[in-house]
Amino acid sequence: MRYAVDLAPIGELADPATLVRLAVAAERAGWEGVSTWDELGTYYDAPSADPFVVLAAIASATTTVRLILSVAVLPRRRPQLVAQAAATLDAWSGGRFVLGIGSGGDPGAFTAFGESFEPAPRVARLDADARLIDGYLRGTSDVRVGPRPVQQPRPPIWVGGSKPGALRRAAAWDGWIAVAVGDEEPPRMALSPEAFGTMVDAIRAERFVLGRPDDALDVAVFGHSEPGEAAMVATYAAAGATWWLESLTPRRGSVAELLARIEAGPPRAARS
Repeated sequence: MRYAVDLAPIGELADPATLVRLAVAAERAGWEGVSTWDELGTYYDAPSADPFVVLAAIASATTTVRLILSVAVLPRRRPQLVAQAAATLDAWSGGRFVLGIGSGGDPGAFTAFGESFEPAPRVARLDADARLIDGYLRGTSDVRVGPRPVQQPRPPIWVGGSKPGALRRAAAWDGWIAVAVGDEEPPRMALSPEAFGTMVDAIRAERFVLGRPDDALDVAVFGHSEPGEAAMVATYAAAGATWWLESLTPRRGSVAELLARIEAGPPRAARS
Protein backbone atom coordinates (compact mmCIF):
# COMPACT_ATOMS: atom_id res chain seq x y z
CA MET A 1 0.00 0.00 0.00
CA ARG A 2 1.17 3.49 -0.89
CA TYR A 3 -0.26 6.69 0.59
CA ALA A 4 -1.28 10.01 -0.94
CA VAL A 5 -3.13 13.10 0.23
CA ASP A 6 -6.13 14.08 -1.86
CA LEU A 7 -6.60 17.84 -1.89
CA ALA A 8 -10.02 19.13 -2.93
CA PRO A 9 -9.26 22.28 -4.99
CA ILE A 10 -12.32 24.18 -3.79
CA GLY A 11 -13.10 27.02 -1.41
CA GLU A 12 -10.06 27.88 0.70
CA LEU A 13 -8.14 25.16 -1.13
CA ALA A 14 -8.72 26.82 -4.50
CA ASP A 15 -5.69 28.97 -3.74
CA PRO A 16 -2.76 27.37 -5.63
CA ALA A 17 -0.26 28.63 -3.05
CA THR A 18 -2.16 26.83 -0.29
CA LEU A 19 -2.28 23.61 -2.30
CA VAL A 20 1.45 23.77 -2.97
CA ARG A 21 2.13 24.40 0.72
CA LEU A 22 0.10 21.33 1.69
CA ALA A 23 1.76 19.20 -0.98
CA VAL A 24 5.25 20.18 0.17
CA ALA A 25 4.28 19.30 3.73
CA ALA A 26 2.97 15.94 2.52
CA GLU A 27 6.24 15.07 0.82
CA ARG A 28 8.18 16.01 3.95
CA ALA A 29 5.87 13.90 6.13
CA GLY A 30 6.38 10.75 4.05
CA TRP A 31 3.28 10.72 1.87
CA GLU A 32 4.05 9.19 -1.53
CA GLY A 33 1.55 11.05 -3.67
CA VAL A 34 -0.64 14.13 -4.02
CA SER A 35 -4.02 13.92 -5.70
CA THR A 36 -6.47 16.62 -6.76
CA TRP A 37 -9.76 16.87 -8.62
CA ASP A 38 -11.13 18.21 -11.89
CA GLU A 39 -13.84 20.37 -10.36
CA LEU A 40 -15.59 23.50 -11.68
CA GLY A 41 -17.09 24.41 -8.31
CA THR A 42 -20.73 24.17 -9.39
CA TYR A 43 -21.60 21.36 -6.98
CA TYR A 44 -20.10 23.18 -4.00
CA ASP A 45 -21.00 26.70 -5.16
CA ALA A 46 -17.42 27.70 -4.46
CA PRO A 47 -14.35 28.73 -6.46
CA SER A 48 -12.15 25.92 -7.76
CA ALA A 49 -8.66 25.60 -9.26
CA ASP A 50 -7.62 23.88 -12.48
CA PRO A 51 -6.02 20.51 -11.66
CA PHE A 52 -3.37 20.52 -14.38
CA VAL A 53 -2.12 23.95 -13.34
CA VAL A 54 -2.17 22.96 -9.66
CA LEU A 55 -0.25 19.73 -10.27
CA ALA A 56 2.31 21.57 -12.39
CA ALA A 57 2.87 24.00 -9.52
CA ILE A 58 3.21 21.09 -7.10
CA ALA A 59 5.63 19.36 -9.46
CA SER A 60 7.84 22.44 -9.36
CA ALA A 61 7.94 22.46 -5.55
CA THR A 62 8.43 18.71 -4.93
CA THR A 63 10.75 15.96 -6.11
CA THR A 64 9.30 12.54 -5.25
CA VAL A 65 5.51 12.51 -4.81
CA ARG A 66 3.32 11.03 -7.51
CA LEU A 67 0.98 13.59 -9.06
CA ILE A 68 -2.48 12.08 -9.40
CA LEU A 69 -5.38 13.72 -11.22
CA SER A 70 -8.45 12.04 -9.79
CA VAL A 71 -10.16 12.44 -12.12
CA ALA A 72 -10.21 14.43 -15.37
CA VAL A 73 -13.82 14.69 -16.54
CA LEU A 74 -13.25 13.79 -20.18
CA PRO A 75 -16.74 14.50 -21.56
CA ARG A 76 -16.29 18.22 -20.91
CA ARG A 77 -12.66 18.42 -22.06
CA ARG A 78 -11.05 18.13 -25.51
CA PRO A 79 -9.01 14.91 -25.71
CA GLN A 80 -6.11 16.44 -27.61
CA LEU A 81 -5.75 19.15 -24.95
CA VAL A 82 -5.91 16.59 -22.13
CA ALA A 83 -3.18 14.57 -23.84
CA GLN A 84 -1.05 17.67 -24.39
CA ALA A 85 -1.39 18.73 -20.75
CA ALA A 86 -0.74 15.19 -19.47
CA ALA A 87 2.38 14.74 -21.60
CA THR A 88 3.70 18.17 -20.62
CA LEU A 89 3.11 17.53 -16.93
CA ASP A 90 4.75 14.11 -17.08
CA ALA A 91 7.78 15.57 -18.84
CA TRP A 92 8.05 18.50 -16.42
CA SER A 93 7.68 16.32 -13.32
CA GLY A 94 10.22 13.74 -14.43
CA GLY A 95 7.64 11.00 -14.94
CA ARG A 96 5.48 11.38 -11.84
CA PHE A 97 2.04 11.95 -13.37
CA VAL A 98 -1.00 9.66 -13.18
CA LEU A 99 -4.02 10.53 -15.33
CA GLY A 100 -7.32 9.56 -13.75
CA ILE A 101 -10.36 9.74 -16.03
CA GLY A 102 -14.10 9.67 -15.49
CA SER A 103 -17.43 10.67 -17.00
CA GLY A 104 -18.34 13.24 -14.32
CA GLY A 105 -20.87 13.10 -11.52
CA ASP A 106 -22.01 16.72 -11.20
CA PRO A 107 -24.87 17.67 -13.56
CA GLY A 108 -24.26 21.37 -12.92
CA ALA A 109 -20.75 21.17 -14.35
CA PHE A 110 -22.43 20.45 -17.68
CA THR A 111 -25.86 22.10 -17.62
CA ALA A 112 -24.58 25.42 -16.25
CA PHE A 113 -22.64 25.78 -19.49
CA GLY A 114 -25.35 24.58 -21.86
CA GLU A 115 -24.06 21.02 -22.16
CA SER A 116 -26.03 17.81 -21.82
CA PHE A 117 -25.60 15.48 -18.85
CA GLU A 118 -27.32 12.54 -20.57
CA PRO A 119 -25.53 9.38 -19.40
CA ALA A 120 -25.26 7.38 -22.64
CA PRO A 121 -23.56 10.01 -24.83
CA ARG A 122 -21.42 11.14 -21.91
CA VAL A 123 -20.07 7.63 -21.28
CA ALA A 124 -19.64 6.99 -25.01
CA ARG A 125 -17.55 10.13 -25.27
CA LEU A 126 -15.46 9.05 -22.27
CA ASP A 127 -14.60 5.77 -24.00
CA ALA A 128 -13.86 7.38 -27.35
CA ASP A 129 -11.74 10.15 -25.87
CA ALA A 130 -9.79 7.73 -23.67
CA ARG A 131 -8.76 5.79 -26.76
CA LEU A 132 -7.69 8.99 -28.50
CA ILE A 133 -5.67 10.13 -25.47
CA ASP A 134 -4.01 6.73 -25.29
CA GLY A 135 -2.85 7.07 -28.90
CA TYR A 136 -1.68 10.65 -28.48
CA LEU A 137 0.36 9.82 -25.38
CA ARG A 138 1.90 6.72 -26.96
CA GLY A 139 2.76 8.66 -30.11
CA THR A 140 0.86 6.18 -32.29
CA SER A 141 -1.72 8.68 -33.54
CA ASP A 142 -1.51 10.30 -36.97
CA VAL A 143 -1.20 13.65 -35.17
CA ARG A 144 1.60 14.42 -32.71
CA VAL A 145 0.31 16.06 -29.53
CA GLY A 146 2.48 17.37 -26.71
CA PRO A 147 6.06 16.53 -25.75
CA ARG A 148 7.26 12.96 -25.23
CA PRO A 149 6.24 11.73 -21.76
CA VAL A 150 8.98 10.44 -19.51
CA GLN A 151 6.91 7.37 -18.62
CA GLN A 152 6.74 4.93 -21.50
CA PRO A 153 4.73 3.86 -23.32
CA ARG A 154 2.65 6.57 -21.57
CA PRO A 155 1.66 7.76 -18.08
CA PRO A 156 -0.73 5.40 -16.24
CA ILE A 157 -4.45 5.86 -16.85
CA TRP A 158 -6.77 5.10 -13.92
CA VAL A 159 -10.56 5.07 -14.16
CA GLY A 160 -12.88 6.46 -11.49
CA GLY A 161 -16.39 5.26 -10.70
CA SER A 162 -18.26 2.56 -8.83
CA LYS A 163 -20.98 1.43 -11.23
CA PRO A 164 -20.57 -1.91 -13.04
CA GLY A 165 -19.71 -0.15 -16.29
CA ALA A 166 -16.95 1.83 -14.60
CA LEU A 167 -15.49 -1.35 -13.13
CA ARG A 168 -15.45 -3.01 -16.56
CA ARG A 169 -13.85 0.11 -18.00
CA ALA A 170 -11.17 0.18 -15.29
CA ALA A 171 -10.22 -3.40 -16.16
CA ALA A 172 -9.13 -2.25 -19.60
CA TRP A 173 -6.73 0.39 -18.27
CA ASP A 174 -4.03 0.65 -15.58
CA GLY A 175 -5.98 1.31 -12.41
CA TRP A 176 -9.23 2.03 -10.61
CA ILE A 177 -10.15 4.87 -8.23
CA ALA A 178 -12.87 4.16 -5.66
CA VAL A 179 -14.55 6.69 -3.39
CA ALA A 180 -15.13 5.16 0.04
CA VAL A 181 -15.96 8.41 1.88
CA GLY A 182 -19.55 9.54 2.39
CA ASP A 183 -21.03 13.04 2.38
CA GLU A 184 -21.64 13.10 6.12
CA GLU A 185 -20.11 15.68 8.44
CA PRO A 186 -17.75 14.83 9.89
CA PRO A 187 -16.70 12.59 6.98
CA ARG A 188 -16.63 8.87 7.58
CA MET A 189 -16.04 5.68 5.60
CA ALA A 190 -19.13 4.74 3.60
CA LEU A 191 -17.82 1.80 1.54
CA SER A 192 -16.90 -1.21 3.63
CA PRO A 193 -13.73 -3.19 2.97
CA GLU A 194 -15.92 -6.17 2.05
CA ALA A 195 -17.92 -4.24 -0.56
CA PHE A 196 -14.73 -2.67 -1.86
CA GLY A 197 -13.10 -6.08 -2.16
CA THR A 198 -16.06 -7.41 -4.14
CA MET A 199 -15.57 -4.59 -6.65
CA VAL A 200 -11.84 -5.32 -6.92
CA ASP A 201 -12.65 -8.97 -7.56
CA ALA A 202 -15.05 -7.94 -10.35
CA ILE A 203 -12.32 -5.90 -12.01
CA ARG A 204 -9.82 -8.75 -11.76
CA ALA A 205 -12.37 -11.17 -13.22
CA GLU A 206 -12.91 -8.81 -16.15
CA ARG A 207 -9.15 -8.55 -16.67
CA PHE A 208 -9.02 -12.34 -16.91
CA VAL A 209 -11.65 -12.19 -19.67
CA LEU A 210 -9.58 -9.51 -21.42
CA GLY A 211 -6.49 -11.72 -21.25
CA ARG A 212 -4.70 -9.44 -18.80
CA PRO A 213 -4.76 -11.34 -15.49
CA ASP A 214 -1.07 -10.82 -14.78
CA ASP A 215 -0.78 -7.18 -15.84
CA ALA A 216 -0.13 -4.71 -13.02
CA LEU A 217 -3.26 -3.02 -11.70
CA ASP A 218 -3.30 -0.09 -9.27
CA VAL A 219 -6.35 0.26 -7.04
CA ALA A 220 -6.73 3.59 -5.25
CA VAL A 221 -9.33 4.29 -2.59
CA PHE A 222 -10.41 7.69 -1.28
CA GLY A 223 -10.55 7.34 2.49
CA HIS A 224 -10.69 9.16 5.79
CA SER A 225 -8.33 8.23 8.61
CA GLU A 226 -6.99 9.78 11.75
CA PRO A 227 -3.52 9.15 13.19
CA GLY A 228 -3.44 5.71 14.75
CA GLU A 229 -6.03 4.17 12.41
CA ALA A 230 -3.52 2.09 10.47
CA ALA A 231 -5.38 -1.14 11.23
CA MET A 232 -8.56 0.17 9.60
CA VAL A 233 -6.66 1.28 6.52
CA ALA A 234 -4.93 -2.10 6.35
CA THR A 235 -8.30 -3.80 5.85
CA TYR A 236 -8.60 -1.99 2.51
CA ALA A 237 -5.10 -3.06 1.55
CA ALA A 238 -6.08 -6.65 2.34
CA ALA A 239 -9.13 -6.20 0.09
CA GLY A 240 -6.95 -5.13 -2.85
CA ALA A 241 -6.08 -1.44 -2.47
CA THR A 242 -2.60 -0.42 -3.61
CA TRP A 243 -3.07 3.31 -2.88
CA TRP A 244 -4.79 5.11 0.00
CA LEU A 245 -5.89 8.65 -0.93
CA GLU A 246 -6.46 10.57 2.31
CA SER A 247 -9.45 12.80 1.58
CA LEU A 248 -8.82 16.39 2.67
CA THR A 249 -11.59 18.88 1.95
CA PRO A 250 -12.68 22.20 3.48
CA ARG A 251 -15.55 20.27 5.14
CA ARG A 252 -12.98 18.30 7.10
CA GLY A 253 -11.45 21.37 8.71
CA SER A 254 -9.47 24.56 8.30
CA VAL A 255 -6.24 24.71 6.36
CA ALA A 256 -4.37 24.55 9.66
CA GLU A 257 -6.28 21.40 10.66
CA LEU A 258 -5.65 19.76 7.29
CA LEU A 259 -1.98 20.62 7.56
CA ALA A 260 -1.84 19.01 10.99
CA ARG A 261 -3.35 15.79 9.58
CA ILE A 262 -0.79 15.81 6.77
CA GLU A 263 2.11 16.37 9.12
CA ALA A 264 0.97 13.46 11.31
CA GLY A 265 1.92 11.21 8.39
CA PRO A 266 0.35 8.36 6.46
CA PRO A 267 -1.79 5.72 8.21
CA ARG A 268 1.00 3.22 7.78
CA ALA A 269 1.34 0.31 10.19
CA ALA A 270 4.47 0.48 12.36
CA ARG A 271 7.12 -1.99 11.32
CA SER A 272 7.93 -4.61 13.93
